[in-house]
Amino acid sequence: MKKLTPNKIVEELDKYIIGQDQAKKAVAIALRNRWRRQQVEGELQQEIMPNNIILIGPTGVGKTEIARRLSRLANAPFIKVEASKFTEVGYVGRDVESMIRELMNIALNDVRTEMTLEVQEKARERARNRMIDILYPRPPVVPNETEDEIKKRSERYDRIRKKMEKLFDDGELDNREVEVSVNRPRPAHIEIFSPTGMENIDLQIGDMMSSLFQGKKGEADKKKKMKVIDALNYLIEEESNRLVKKEKVQAEAKNRVENHGIIFIDEIDKIAGNENRTGADVSRSGVQRDLLPIVEGSNVPTKFGSIDTSHILFIAAGAFSTAKPSDLIPELQGRFPIREELQSLTKEDLKKILLYPKNSLTKQYKALFASEGVKLNFDEAAVNEIADFAAQANEKMEDIGARRLHTIMNALLEDYLFNMPDTKYKTVRVTKTMVKKKLARIIEDEDLSKYIL
Repeated sequence: MKKLTPNKIVEELDKYIIGQDQAKKAVAIALRNRWRRQQVEGELQQEIMPNNIILIGPTGVGKTEIARRLSRLANAPFIKVEASKFTEVGYVGRDVESMIRELMNIALNDVRTEMTLEVQEKARERARNRMIDILYPRPPVVPNETEDEIKKRSERYDRIRKKMEKLFDDGELDNREVEVSVNRPRPAHIEIFSPTGMENIDLQIGDMMSSLFQGKKGEADKKKKMKVIDALNYLIEEESNRLVKKEKVQAEAKNRVENHGIIFIDEIDKIAGNENRTGADVSRSGVQRDLLPIVEGSNVPTKFGSIDTSHILFIAAGAFSTAKPSDLIPELQGRFPIREELQSLTKEDLKKILLYPKNSLTKQYKALFASEGVKLNFDEAAVNEIADFAAQANEKMEDIGARRLHTIMNALLEDYLFNMPDTKYKTVRVTKTMVKKKLARIIEDEDLSKYIL
């Protein structure tokens, strides 16, 4: 993070997201401020709060992509949730605290994977030694043996073991069958879904239920026959689990969530609205009130201990076409001090999106065609025409931003995608004429464009 300056962050985001410079600048500052807070000494470090952001703009303009790329840059735990999926306490559905528990689970998996990779070499060496011991075990001690006999037997064992090690390293023994002690399967974790505020009871019941399915104490591990190569992989995994301490994984995951976690709350405009609504929307303001303490900073109980949410970065997003940010309850508005409006995509933006990002659609389709041995080329005039048709479709119907390019490209290339590899294409060249011929009728016919694009 020390080398990841705001300018560098924006440069990295530019590789995947076209335009939206002001939003990129805001998230770059918010991310850098997290590193800056870590450098502050003393009590003041705890007082510096994250700059939570609301991104306002129509769908498909890059809101989610900005947040996702930001988390990858920082190597931070990240989760995307939809505000409309949550319900107020007392209603059937997910409570807002579940997003913290999910974020903790994501962080645990990431940390466990990283720590396992760190000890992989050591685990492999230990597994190799265990495998040699299985293939050529040390002979038992013979009673009343003289020192000279012990020495000769030891030297002979070492000689044969070295030969065995060479055969093993050369892969000569990979297909030989060996008998390996396999740990008895651990009881599956049983999770009880309980009402909010009942997490401690939930965890106790979960532990009690799991203990019912545990095996008897003192039961020996069972033996299983498998090939040497499979047995080695099993032993590597077993040694990795021994080297990676569970408590260390949990402590690091907790630290990452609390100090580096990013939660992207999409569709926040769907829970904004007036208090007089009834029916399905009755819990909207209730969800906002439940969300408020988490965004402000509170302790959320999980099965891995309490998580302090004070320094988690929250990025909210919404189209705000029927509601306004001011329709959110004032307390929640105050917890999202940074607001950035993302612009609708122009024809020129759509053209750049087709060509320049690292994961652009043209590059993706070229890779898909290449998997069938077909070379796909796009003329510049054809790219212009695709962008033009996408812009027209966004104007005529709902503006779904860059997502319209997916529907346009699929309509354009679906015949080729269906016919490969039965029809032996060598090269497919997408021209302006081809684009017009394929798409003009769909765009002009309102019924067709409504259902196809």
